[in-house]
Amino acid sequence: FFETLLLLAAPKGPMAVTLTQWFLLATFVKLLLVPAYFSTDFEVHRNWLAVTYSLPISKWYFEDTSQWTLDYPPFFAWFEWVLAQVAQAVDPGMVQISATPYASEETVLFQRASVMLTDAVLLWAVYNLQQVKLPRQLEPFAQSCLGAMLLLNCGLFVVDHVHFQYNGLLFGLMLLSIAYLLQERYLAGALVFAVLLNFKHIYLYVAPVYFVYLLAAYCFEHGRVHLQRFMALAAIVVAVFAASFGPFVALHQLPQVLARLFPFKRGLCHAYWAANFWALYNTADKVLSRLLGRSTTATTANMTGGLVTDAQGHVVLPSIPPVVTLVVTVLAML
Repeated sequence: FFETLLLLAAPKGPMAVTLTQWFLLATFVKLLLVPAYFSTDFEVHRNWLAVTYSLPISKWYFEDTSQWTLDYPPFFAWFEWVLAQVAQAVDPGMVQISATPYASEETVLFQRASVMLTDAVLLWAVYNLQQVKLPRQLEPFAQSCLGAMLLLNCGLFVVDHVHFQYNGLLFGLMLLSIAYLLQERYLAGALVFAVLLNFKHIYLYVAPVYFVYLLAAYCFEHGRVHLQRFMALAAIVVAVFAASFGPFVALHQLPQVLARLFPFKRGLCHAYWAANFWALYNTADKVLSRLLGRSTTATTANMTGGLVTDAQGHVVLPSIPPVVTLVVTVLAML
């Protein structure tokens, strides 16, 4: 609704609102949200600043003083490390490892500002999308609409600038990779997407689509595989993953890193990334356990709490092991 009103009020034709103007307007809205509520994810990222700043890399994925342990891929950990170099000058308490939350005024301002600044990646991605040559070039007003819909995305306002996350940065990387593919800059698109996977591994869901598209559009030529192109593509992907996970392989810590990235002990609704169906499954189990008089010793919402615990399985219905969710997820992606 907010975006629609702005677009209706925006000038048409050659005077259409520019990307920079939309970005500045979005930033003003974000500034108004600085004092808003923030979720536990605010402390999650604050703790990651402290972990990456205070400890050597060999301890990043072992540190568990806080319940919000580091569980994003290495590139995002390094991103937090870069932020922490500035954060320690803003408020040294921000980068101190603590089991209790820390949210000084300086910390809130710094973390909110860090999200706003990294949204510049989204701006750059939208700009590159506008450079894509289409069969029928978009009018200035249509291009302005595209910029408004992406930069004034209310979902990102809520999730990033209220709840607190860095989805603008991540979404920007994905859009940038798509823009490069549409510009037929296939290696650049593959590079950016590989970097994105090493920022947040939930984008593995779309990896098969990228793989098939790149094979068809870049590696196949006249019905035959272009081996040199395939090797170049593979080299880029391998190089990115080697840069990300290589140090942990050298430290013999790869199993620990993977255990953090796929924390199945967080409970069925949180760790398996398929909460819609499993939420109904868990609810049915709880209802049946009450009706049949079967009890559990669990005192917390161990299926949905998001904490790594020795969560109990289901009481009446069969417990769901990780392999089942893996198979179901792969089948759903086919």
